[in-house]
Amino acid sequence: MLSSRRFSTAFAEDDAPPRTLVEGAYLQLRRDIVEGRLQPGEKLRVEHLKDNYEVGAGTLREALALLLSDALVVAEGQRGFRVAPISMADLADLTRTRILLETEALRRSIRHGDARWAAELTAAFDDLTRIEDKLGNRASPKVRKWETLNRNFHEALIAGYESPWLRYMLGILYRQSERYRRIALISRTQPRDVHAEHTEIYECAIERDARRACAALEKHIRLTLEILQAPEGSD
Repeated sequence: MLSSRRFSTAFAEDDAPPRTLVEGAYLQLRRDIVEGRLQPGEKLRVEHLKDNYEVGAGTLREALALLLSDALVVAEGQRGFRVAPISMADLADLTRTRILLETEALRRSIRHGDARWAAELTAAFDDLTRIEDKLGNRASPKVRKWETLNRNFHEALIAGYESPWLRYMLGILYRQSERYRRIALISRTQPRDVHAEHTEIYECAIERDARRACAALEKHIRLTLEILQAPEGSD
């Protein structure tokens, strides 16, 4: 079974009050990696970071070990840590894997989800809708609240099927996807109506139409890859 500490820490929200110094450092580092302030491939020097994050070297190393589990940093033997690199090949593999797991999780969630699942999914969708109505098509990497509600919606979709391991793996894949999605939101090489995508997924899921819901979810996940693959300047 998963380490309870690692499992719970990996899914803590960025703005949640940290329970420990290690968790606080972990959440700050994770946010800075996902949002690009710590660049892909950047050397993570403990002696420098401990001052920036105002924690001791031991605390920082424990936080970095948690980030290893999230695949957001890589270890270099005795030479320390670096931010995990990104590439189009990695995004293509990530996209395929996420589609494989998340659509299956959604299919099972629709099959097994009860009235409570439907109610919580509706609540998550309504919360997301309110912020998307305000933002229109201006959702950007700087809108942290939108990212939180977007993640809550995706987690609510698959919450009808209880599998801690599946949720853990999808959580890791989601964080990795978030790094690329922020780049896609900046580049915007083609128009995208994210709210319409979410609405289609939600309506199909709440109607228990697993085939259409999974097809809509796959299209939604794949679009980030397609945006970043598109030639620069294309519509």
